[in-house]
Amino acid sequence: MKYSSQSVAMPYFIAAIGLFVGQIIFGLAMGLQYVVGDFLFPAIPFNIARMVHTNLLIVWLLFGFMGATYFLVPEEAETELYSPKLALVMFWVFLLAGAATILGYLLVPYATLAEMTGNNILATMGREFLEQPLLTKIGIVIVALAFLFNITMTMLKGRKTVISIVLLMGLWGLAIFFLFSFYNPGNLVKDKFYWWWVVHLWVEGVWELIMAAILAFVLIKVTGVDREVIEKWLYVIITLALVTGLIGTGHHYFWIGTPAYWQWLGSVFSALEPIPFFAMTVFAFNMVNRRRREHPNKAAVLWALGTGVMAFLGAGVWGFLHTLAPVNYYTHGSQITAAHGHMAFYGAYVLVVLTMISYAMPLLRGRAANDERAQVCEMWGFWLMTISMVFITLFLTAAGILQVWLQRVSSTPMPFMAVQEQISLFYWMRLWAGVVFAAGLVTYLASFFVKGESKPLIHA
Repeated sequence: MKYSSQSVAMPYFIAAIGLFVGQIIFGLAMGLQYVVGDFLFPAIPFNIARMVHTNLLIVWLLFGFMGATYFLVPEEAETELYSPKLALVMFWVFLLAGAATILGYLLVPYATLAEMTGNNILATMGREFLEQPLLTKIGIVIVALAFLFNITMTMLKGRKTVISIVLLMGLWGLAIFFLFSFYNPGNLVKDKFYWWWVVHLWVEGVWELIMAAILAFVLIKVTGVDREVIEKWLYVIITLALVTGLIGTGHHYFWIGTPAYWQWLGSVFSALEPIPFFAMTVFAFNMVNRRRREHPNKAAVLWALGTGVMAFLGAGVWGFLHTLAPVNYYTHGSQITAAHGHMAFYGAYVLVVLTMISYAMPLLRGRAANDERAQVCEMWGFWLMTISMVFITLFLTAAGILQVWLQRVSSTPMPFMAVQEQISLFYWMRLWAGVVFAAGLVTYLASFFVKGESKPLIHA
């Protein structure tokens, strides 16, 4: 660690991992509810468990992005953070607001929560992924603005690099597109049209810039490859990601009442979306193969390579499987969508945050890399989580294919619940794969507590 203010990243990383654990606990509960319908009912119904599961995912990734930024930007700008105190204050504001929101979901009926938090003043609640009460959304905006002010001021007083500029573009885009969560028109078509401006333009737009910048930063540090080479790759990747991702929003407009030209625009540009993810995979392996030094943190290198591969498979290949309008006509809203969502989020964003944590945490603890035994434990965690996520995706894909055939393609389509009974075997298999994932997460957590000899701190 070169700058003392980078230490503010530590609480963000710890909170991110803690919330990640919570997300997986609720994911397992939901997996069990798929096959044992009254599990935890009425204490935690499925709709509440799902809301908590997805909201924890979003919040812990945001904590991870913010922690990664607070670690990365001082090094890139070659100056201390503008205000470490502001960063720590906003950490507690964000954590307490997030915890209060989750407790609200669990303890208060959702309609009552809406009444208590001003939804009658400005109706923003009730939409998937954007279920947060109005007060929470306002709090997110305040935290985001304070965070962006801190980071922007740090960059303005220091060195400007391609990595930090791309990262800042992504972060500003994240904040700007979140503002559409406050717009909730009465017309359902308009509602869905602009709802995707948050949901899609985050995960298939500006978040990709954040991911690419973080991955490029770590690869520079662990490979020693010239910055100019990595920056050229970064330009290509983000250009492809923005062009395909922005217009590719159209693949969500196929069946919601928008003009028919979106079927062409959405299909063509969505079909091109795997290209930036493939480029990212080639980029990661190319940089590692061209490395000028053997970095002692082998676990961080593994996470970085895993990010490229799994992002390409989840966001690229599984996204392409059902993105063309003639295919999506049958598959939208099926378990194939869930399969794509699980592997894409894990491959692109979970892994890139864990890549940064793997690289930065030892430095924040005063060492160049963890002891080899700790790294072996961490890499076991990687493989258990990654392989189980592959199987979760495959089981959901199989369930989705059978669901589409029985419910939508067959000449004698079956009712929804009858189909769910037919594919329940795949839900059981998905649940057991989820248990293995949880075991991988526990193994990963254990790696932080493995004692061993510390390698001397180097400024890479």
